[in-house]
Amino acid sequence: MIRAFSDHAANERTFLAWVRTGIAVIAFGFVIERFNLFLLALAGSGAPAVAERLRIERLEGPLGRYDGLALIVGGLAIIVLAAIRFRRTGRLIDDPATHPADSLRTELILSAAIVVVVALFSAYLVIG
Repeated sequence: MIRAFSDHAANERTFLAWVRTGIAVIAFGFVIERFNLFLLALAGSGAPAVAERLRIERLEGPLGRYDGLALIVGGLAIIVLAAIRFRRTGRLIDDPATHPADSLRTELILSAAIVVVVALFSAYLVIG
């Protein structure tokens, strides 16, 4: 039997939840990148009217060039940070000494950053 098995299992479930979140952020980044390629192809086709073309060019602006890539890199960072936290927490569970829960701030900041990025992209699409 593994000592503190329930704690290690909870640590693994938390790790897997962060990995799923990272994969979802990466997938969302790929979707945005594909959408940007679609907009570039549509803008280059010459078929839309001038007003439609201007609207499409606004969507493919400076934010539209790097938003998907930023989400992909952010998702990778989430997975790397989750792996580091998983290893650290596993060592702390096995240590007989008591340790404070100081890593909670990291997860809150990361979650808040994800919410802000998604809100900004949503606002960008609504305004554009």
